[in-house]
Amino acid sequence: MKVECKMKFSRFMAAVVMTVLVATMSFGLVGCGSGEKTTLNILAAASLTDALNELNEIYMEANDNIEILPNYASSGNLQTQIEQGAPADVFISAAPKQMNSLEEKGLILKETRRNLLTNKVVMIVPNNSTLGLTSFTDLTDSKVAKIAIGDPEFVPVGSYGKLAFEELGIWDELQSKFILCSDVRQVLSYVEMGNVEAGIVYSTDAAISGSVKIVADGPDSINSTIVYPAAVVEYSENPEAAGDYLDFLFSAEAKVILEKYGFAPIG
Repeated sequence: MKVECKMKFSRFMAAVVMTVLVATMSFGLVGCGSGEKTTLNILAAASLTDALNELNEIYMEANDNIEILPNYASSGNLQTQIEQGAPADVFISAAPKQMNSLEEKGLILKETRRNLLTNKVVMIVPNNSTLGLTSFTDLTDSKVAKIAIGDPEFVPVGSYGKLAFEELGIWDELQSKFILCSDVRQVLSYVEMGNVEAGIVYSTDAAISGSVKIVADGPDSINSTIVYPAAVVEYSENPEAAGDYLDFLFSAEAKVILEKYGFAPIG
């Protein structure tokens, strides 16, 4: 009887061990095949919204292990977010100023920094405008009461607009007319809705709207300095994947999309 009990106990323990082993192996297989995606947080200037949305879809279709979470805002706002440690893998600024500041603080990987594209500032009015505005200096006319412009402290297109007005000697004269906006898309929206007589945006923003028209380009001396730098953020949790994404933005395929939205890719 004792021998039989021992044999039954041994068979019971063997079954328990086998069950544990199978469960462990199954858990391991589930873990290996879970297909978890790498998330890339892309912080980009608001003016890139439409072009990057299309590029991101193309990139994710070709890399099904990557999920892209875009964050569009003014470059100054995004700079502050990175300084405060917000999730970020790649930063694309609409001006060197914000990128330079982050580089000085060691918050981007300097060796990954490259200039991606150029743009130009333009003056827009609602399609139904009857004021006959054709130049930046026309904004000094008394018939113009409100001008939308990005806040020069945080919004690159606003900074470029300010430089243009200063070069023309009319910045101080226009101060009381300015409606300061949080980013270039807010400027565009105000002009589209007719809340202002005119606004200063990038040509690429004007191109996506059927409710506004370009009536003047900014000075060549200003537009020739506009450049969008891109870089991997220093504390990125996925620097290799972030670098691959940057390489894609400089590819021939990406160049076609950027040009479709009016940007001028560099290189």
